[in-house]
Amino acid sequence: MTVKTRRRVVEWEDPQRGALLARQMSGIELFRKVQTGEVPAPPISLLIGQTIEEVEEGRIVMALHPDEHLYNPIGTVHGGVIATILDSVMGCAVHTMLPKGRGYTTLEIKVNYLRAALVESGQLRAEGKAIHVGRRSAVAEGRLTDAQGRLVATASTTCLVFDI
Repeated sequence: MTVKTRRRVVEWEDPQRGALLARQMSGIELFRKVQTGEVPAPPISLLIGQTIEEVEEGRIVMALHPDEHLYNPIGTVHGGVIATILDSVMGCAVHTMLPKGRGYTTLEIKVNYLRAALVESGQLRAEGKAIHVGRRSAVAEGRLTDAQGRLVATASTTCLVFDI
C-alpha cells in the first residue's frame, strides 16, 4: 500500500499588529476591515481556513471548507474545529456591537452536534447573532450548516465584556 503524504503550509502576520489595530476602532469597523484584508486575519482563521462572508451589527457569517486536514481519527471534521468556528462567530457578533476600547472573552460555550461534517458536506457556513450585549456581559447564539443547508451544530455562549 502506497501512502500519499499531504502537506499544508500556513503563513500569518504578527498577531500583535491586528490586536493593536483592534484597540483603535469599534468592533464593526474591525470586522469589516478584516473581511476586506485591511486588517490581517487572526492566525487561527488562517490555520483552519475560516473566512468572513458577512458582517453587520450584531451578526457575522463565516465560512469554512471541511478539508481532510481538519479530520479526527474517525474521518470526520474534529468537534473542536466546529466549536472553534461557532465560538468565533458568536464572539465576533458580540464584538460588532462594542465601541472602540471595549473587548470580550468567552466565559462559557455550549455546542450541540447534530451531524458529522465531511469533505463531501461542502462549504460550512457559521452564523453568529448577538442576543444581548450589556456593559459587563453578553449572550450570543450560533448555527453551523452544510452546503445543502442542513444543520450541523448549534451553540450558545456567554461573554465577559471589558475595557481593552
